[in-house]
Amino acid sequence: MMQVAATSCALGLASMARAAGLPMVAETDAMAVNLHYKADATKATHAKYKAGQQCSNCVLYQGKGTDAAAACGIFPGKQVSGKGWCTAYAKKA
Repeated sequence: MMQVAATSCALGLASMARAAGLPMVAETDAMAVNLHYKADATKATHAKYKAGQQCSNCVLYQGKGTDAAAACGIFPGKQVSGKGWCTAYAKKA
């Protein structure tokens, strides 16, 4: 059981290290445009946006809430800004 926990921890750390090397998603990327992604949530003008919503408190954000940027399940192979927002936003429970 301890070996499983250690392996899981090592895989998690390796995943975070890989995410740190990922490029940032650009607001001009096709998927970002379709999802109205903004690197600064306060600049979002979409009707779905509500103050306080940002990538770092979204269930799709794969980093800690305090990370400046992290991988996102919507943008494979790229990072999003922790202060960003898009229409796929779903608040963490």
